[in-house]
Amino acid sequence: MKQKVTDVIKNYVDKEFHLEKPKSAELGDYATPVAFSMAKELRRSPIAIAQELALKLQNEPIFESVSALNGYINFKLSLDFMDSYAKHFLHSPNEFAKGKKDESILIEFVSANPTGPLHIGHARGAVVGDALCRIGAHLGYKITSEYYINDAGNQVDLLGLSIFLAGRENILNLSVEYPEQYYRGEYIVDLAREAAAKFGEKIFEDEKNIETLSLWGKDEMMELIRQNLSDANISFDNFVSEKSLYPKWEESFKKLQEGGKTYENEGKIWIKSQEFGDEKDRVVVREDARPTYLAGDIVYHDYKFARNFDRYINIWGADHHGYIARVKAAINFMGYDESKLEVILAQMVSLLKGGEPYKMSKRAGNFILMSEVIEEIGSDALRFIFLSKKSDTHLEFDVDELKKDDNSNPIYYVNYAHARINQLFTKCAKSVDDVADVKLAELNESAQNLLFNALLLPEVIEDAFLSRQVQKLTDYLKSLAAALHKFYNENRVLGSEFEDRYLKLLGIVALSLRTGLKLMGINAKDKM
Repeated sequence: MKQKVTDVIKNYVDKEFHLEKPKSAELGDYATPVAFSMAKELRRSPIAIAQELALKLQNEPIFESVSALNGYINFKLSLDFMDSYAKHFLHSPNEFAKGKKDESILIEFVSANPTGPLHIGHARGAVVGDALCRIGAHLGYKITSEYYINDAGNQVDLLGLSIFLAGRENILNLSVEYPEQYYRGEYIVDLAREAAAKFGEKIFEDEKNIETLSLWGKDEMMELIRQNLSDANISFDNFVSEKSLYPKWEESFKKLQEGGKTYENEGKIWIKSQEFGDEKDRVVVREDARPTYLAGDIVYHDYKFARNFDRYINIWGADHHGYIARVKAAINFMGYDESKLEVILAQMVSLLKGGEPYKMSKRAGNFILMSEVIEEIGSDALRFIFLSKKSDTHLEFDVDELKKDDNSNPIYYVNYAHARINQLFTKCAKSVDDVADVKLAELNESAQNLLFNALLLPEVIEDAFLSRQVQKLTDYLKSLAAALHKFYNENRVLGSEFEDRYLKLLGIVALSLRTGLKLMGINAKDKM
C-alpha cells in the first residue's frame, strides 16, 4: 500500500520525499513533510504548499481524505482501496507480503566451534540469522545461509585430548591429571563411552590416538549441532569447513602481499589493520610459519567474496566486536569492497527460572544448553522471545513466564489471536474463500483501523529486514494481536448484520499473523 501511495503522490511532486506515520492515528494513515523540502525552492511557506497539494490529492480515489496541518500532508486511505488489497491476498495468500529484489546476500551465522553442543548464547544468533534468511527470501532477495565450521584450530585438538583423558579416567579407571585447558561436562564423558564402543577401549591407551579422537569427536559434535539447530527449526544451505579452505591460504596471503599491506617483524608476518581502524596491526603468520586464527577468517572471507554476492552479513557474538575492523581491513587489502560486509552483533542472554538464575547444565559444564531450553519451553517460544529485542541489546527472560497459557506470554497472546479467528470460522462453518469477495463497506472506525494495520505486514517486514531489526516484526504481531482482541471484545461478529464483512476483515488479520509467525519460523496455532 505504501508504494501505491508513493506512486500517486509522485504525480504531483517532482521531488524526493518519504512517508511516515502521523503523530496520531486520528490524523490519517500516512503523512509526508515534503512541503518543507519544497519551501526553499518555491520560496513559499510549507503551510501554503501543503494546503495546495492536499487540495489536488483529495481527488485521488485511493484516499478517503487528505488534509494539511502545520506544513504536513496527512492521508487517510479509502476503504475500497484497502478492500482491493484484502481481496487479492485472501485469494492468493502465499503471495502476501512477497517481493522481488535483484540482490544476492550471503548470511553467515552460528559458526560455533564443533567442540560441544550449542548453548543459549549461540541460540540467539542462530534464531536472528534464520529469521533474516526467511524474511529476506520472502521479500525476494536471493538468500544463501552458511555455517562456517572452525575445524582447523587448536580447539579440535583439545576436544580429542579431552575425550582421551575422559576415557582414561572413566573407562580405564586410571588416575588422570587434566591440563589447565580442556573441555568438561558430561557430554565429553558420553563421547568417550561412544568412542570406546566404536573403536574399543584400547584407543585410550596411546596418546597417538588423540588425533583420531579429535576428528571423530568433531564430526560427532557437528551432528549434534545440526540436531540442535533442527530442533529449533533452523537449517543451512551450506556448511563450510575451515580445514578445507586452508589449502587456499597461500593464494589469499599472496593477495595481501600484493596489496603491500603485510610486513615482517620479530619473525612474524603482520597485516596493517591499524590503518583500517583496528587497535593495532595483527599477526597472520606465526614464527613457526603456521597461520593464526585471523588467517582462517581471512581465507574464509576471500572464499566468500570470490563468489560475488551483492552483500554479506555476518552474525557474531558481541565478544567478536574487535574482529570487525581487522576482518574488514583484510577484505579491503585483498582487493574487495569491504563495505559489502555487514556485521550484526548478538549480545548475551540471561535466563531465569521462577525469578532465580537458570542452573547451568551438568551435561555442558558451565553453559545453559539450547536443547534444554527448547525442551522446557518449546522452539516457538524460544524463537519468539529471542526475536523480541534488538540483537545488540542484552536479553533476559524467565522460562516459567513462557510456559504460561495466558496473555503475559507473548507467543501465547499472538497465537491466541490467530486461533480465536480460526474458531470463529469453524463455528459458522464458513471458510475465507466464502467471504473473500464480500465488499467491505460501512465499517466502523475500529474495523477500518484493524484492516489498515493488518495490511501493514509488507511494510513491517521490509523495514525489519533493511534495518536488520527483526524485533520490529514481533512488536507488530503483538500490536496486531492486541488490536484483534480489542475489536473482538467490542464487536459482535457471528450473527451480526456485518458477519461476512467482519469475517473477511478477520481473515486478513489471521493471514497477517500467520505469515508473520511463519517468517519467524513459527507455525501459527489454529486451536488453543
